[in-house]
Amino acid sequence: MFSKKFGKFFSKLTAKTDVKSNDETLNAIEIEQLIKESLTHYISDNFPQGVLAVCLQFSVTQSQKPKHKNIIIDLLMPFVCQGELDLIAQSLSDNLARTVTVKVELAIKPVRQFCLGSDKNKAEQGSTSQGNIANIIAIASGKGGVGKSTTTVNIAYALMAEGAKVGILDADIYGPSIPTMLGLKNEKPSSSDGKLMMPLNANGISAMSIGFLVDEADATVWRGPMASTAFNQLLNETDWPELDYLLIDMPPGTGDIQLTLAQKVPVAAAVIVTTPQDIALIDAVKGIAMFDKVKVPVLGIIENMSYHICEHCGHQSYIFGEAGAEQMAKDQQSKLLGQIPLDIAIRQDADFGESDVFEHSTGEIASYYRKIARNISAQLFLQCDNASPLTATVTTKAI
Repeated sequence: MFSKKFGKFFSKLTAKTDVKSNDETLNAIEIEQLIKESLTHYISDNFPQGVLAVCLQFSVTQSQKPKHKNIIIDLLMPFVCQGELDLIAQSLSDNLARTVTVKVELAIKPVRQFCLGSDKNKAEQGSTSQGNIANIIAIASGKGGVGKSTTTVNIAYALMAEGAKVGILDADIYGPSIPTMLGLKNEKPSSSDGKLMMPLNANGISAMSIGFLVDEADATVWRGPMASTAFNQLLNETDWPELDYLLIDMPPGTGDIQLTLAQKVPVAAAVIVTTPQDIALIDAVKGIAMFDKVKVPVLGIIENMSYHICEHCGHQSYIFGEAGAEQMAKDQQSKLLGQIPLDIAIRQDADFGESDVFEHSTGEIASYYRKIARNISAQLFLQCDNASPLTATVTTKAI
């Protein structure tokens, strides 16, 4: 579908730029011009003003070998977008009759001054490693049981598959499930200096959770202030490596603990996970209201368990309702970041500490999460970064 759509766009572009589509009549300058025009005029939700409007560096390398007419496009980008640009590269390859490859290098910066990683915070933090974290994103839900933790883990793997450096902080003090889902059950963190804990590594993802410190069979019976203090220690006393994104798996609900965490942690933005079920949507709206109170922007909504696909006939069944999150996004003037089907493989992976996104990063399940990961990363930049082309500018005129 994407290829056909881009093919029509490509045909209009070649007519507009007066460049012939026959590969034999195109010289190197014409090809580079056509590629530049294609990237400039390609429009999507993540590229509302074209790819080059947000690109930090752009270059095209063309092979002169007769049998290997390859074209490599090098881009320096402020958010993850490899998967989407791969589709553009495929369409360019089909239309130019050459192998076009897009290589994306990431330059992800803190989108807000107060984010961990800013110069001000680095000075204040002294010997802590929080300055290594560019952006903190809270993954939240209004109620439990909507698959928030599973979604957090798979989005982390998806961001990593797109080229980002990612960490997970498990803020669900009362029911930490991240250790199990990352395959780190019964693992314990170490410390090199006796002050900071080393995060555990799960296939390249840095992770910290109260579940690494408390025995699984022990109940965590803490009042709100105790839970908040424990969470702050997990964040501040972990020797985080350099990360583009730290995902916080928030506890479900919108009570005192959630408000305290949202206020004390320098969160760049939040994402709401829900199912299409009415009762889940009602609580998800409360989650958006909570983040509004603490001035944390909500990037959008993820609809989990959107539909079930019959493994025998392929029929889609909307078990929990249809298009609930889509309507909610419209009502709340937010974005629908993506929809994830109800798939037994996702549940099995979570139980066994595996991820289809990591094992099969180009598979069908991975494609859902990678698209959502790209949407989160792009919307964080577009909605929150002063460098965004959508950021309003104020001009003054002397009279």
